[in-house]
Amino acid sequence: MTVSNKNFIKRLKKQKEDALEYVIDEYMPFVKAIALKILQPIGKRDSVDDCINDVFLEVWKNSHQFNGEEVDFKKWIGIITKYKAIDYYRVYEKQAAREKHLDELEQISTHSNLQKSILEREQRSELLFELSKLDELDRDIFIMKYFLGLNNSEIATSLHLTKSAVDNRLYRGKKKLAKNIKLKEQFII
Repeated sequence: MTVSNKNFIKRLKKQKEDALEYVIDEYMPFVKAIALKILQPIGKRDSVDDCINDVFLEVWKNSHQFNGEEVDFKKWIGIITKYKAIDYYRVYEKQAAREKHLDELEQISTHSNLQKSILEREQRSELLFELSKLDELDRDIFIMKYFLGLNNSEIATSLHLTKSAVDNRLYRGKKKLAKNIKLKEQFII
């Protein structure tokens, strides 16, 4: 039996594949026009194709719910297409908003990390400048302790000092550095 505009609805309800092929051949331009109209702002051709495929799948699965004539069928498939396309559009908008939000967060994070890095570099430069003002022995002790990671006993051994002398010089040096940096900050503010 051949499918025609008179019997395609009955055959579609009986899940006959030739009826679905008829619907696709007959209504593809109509469905495509509606999907394109709604999804054109997205600018993705594959989303239009996916929407069209979903429309015909929906028609296939829910053909038993349709009651009416050929004119009503065209309205029915048009409504299905409209709502499917709107669903695709909403999903795309949510995805785009989520991606934009993630990009903004990444930019903020990058900017924050950059500021933190610059600040750390400035503080390190300032500390090195203040260290250069210390006596040579005190400067060597600080470099060994805080840049080379040696403990106080190792420093004392390598500089032929007692451990308590290293402890005292570190303590006094820290106070002196803190005072100089604090004075410098007062002049800046």
